[in-house]
Amino acid sequence: MEAATSERKATFAAVLAVAEFRALWLAELFSQLGDQAARVALAVLVYQRTDSAALTGLTYALTFLPSMVGGLTLSWIGDRYPRREVIFVVDLLRAALVALMALPGMPLPVLCVLLAVMTALGGPFKAAQLALLADVLKGDQYVLGLSIRQITIQSAQIAGFLGGGLLAQGFSPATGLVIDAVTFVMSALLVRLGLRHRAPTARDSGRRGALGGGLGLLTVWRDPRLRSLAALSWLAGFYIVPEGLAAPYAASLNESSAVAVGVILAADPVGCVIGAFIFGRFVPESVWTRTVATLALLSGVPLMVCALRPDLAMSAILFALAGACAICYQMQVGALFVEILPDHCRAQGMGVMSSGLLTVQGLGILAGGVVATWTGPATAVALAGFAGVVFGAYPAWQWTAARRRTDLTALGSR
Repeated sequence: MEAATSERKATFAAVLAVAEFRALWLAELFSQLGDQAARVALAVLVYQRTDSAALTGLTYALTFLPSMVGGLTLSWIGDRYPRREVIFVVDLLRAALVALMALPGMPLPVLCVLLAVMTALGGPFKAAQLALLADVLKGDQYVLGLSIRQITIQSAQIAGFLGGGLLAQGFSPATGLVIDAVTFVMSALLVRLGLRHRAPTARDSGRRGALGGGLGLLTVWRDPRLRSLAALSWLAGFYIVPEGLAAPYAASLNESSAVAVGVILAADPVGCVIGAFIFGRFVPESVWTRTVATLALLSGVPLMVCALRPDLAMSAILFALAGACAICYQMQVGALFVEILPDHCRAQGMGVMSSGLLTVQGLGILAGGVVATWTGPATAVALAGFAGVVFGAYPAWQWTAARRRTDLTALGSR
């Protein structure tokens, strides 16, 4: 017990005492609150104009899908230019785009284009942000920083969904978009004023353009460790299905009230908050790399139980368990990516992983809806959990084998 305790040198308090981390943390908090409110506002706005569930779903998916394009083609900016300035400029651009979306009478096709561009800009933003976090926090502080980020993101998701619904109901959908634009400006100022300037890590101009965008993808693909970790991270495309099916899932339980839908939507974030706290605070560093594959597969098991048609309370518990397992392994993936990636292409590699994560979530929501129309929501959720375990088996084995080879090589070099 003493050995395990001695491993943990960093604490949550020590991480929060880092002024630069606090600036990044608060900036992300404001941005997440605004983003969730904007998602609700956009869904309400599009449905009010079109009375079409399909177009509403497409609009919601556009808040995820274009990030892959941005991550692959633009994440090199976070290595070529100072990361603080990249975040600052991207946040201001996103604020301008959201402000345009809030203009009265904005044509729906134009609104969708603005939304797609804004979401694509999330690729280079997230790549630069995660790479900059690794500059600010070192060692086990980085994992604790990821824990705090995840607790913040999931809490903001709950508050943003609730607040966005109240704003859309009490005021207008455009109000939520205006608030999102303001949060982007606040995020930009916090990062610009709260972090010191750092020189770019990639100075070779040959890394720019299309080749620069492909460098991160090639780096991830050529390294079996990174390749398997990315595949495990992208299992989130299966595990997000309960969120996309919250309303029909509640209806299938004869619980059509908004409260039941809210319980289902909140279950995963609540589990994520609990899991992130327990993992970041109590799990020793020595077991992190050994449990990433196991937790990735375990995340799908609670969803498979939905085939038994559990009631609302049990469903919420199952979704919370799945969220707790998922957030723990996702944090490990993030920390291992930073450890393995070379600094000169760190933003590009993180861009591939994070933008791919958002993209598969959007695809998962769309695919889950299609499957649910044929099988019913509970069966669709169970199939998603089963698919996550099946498709995750090979990358889990690949990561375990690669980790063992690395451990043996390190042992032989001593």
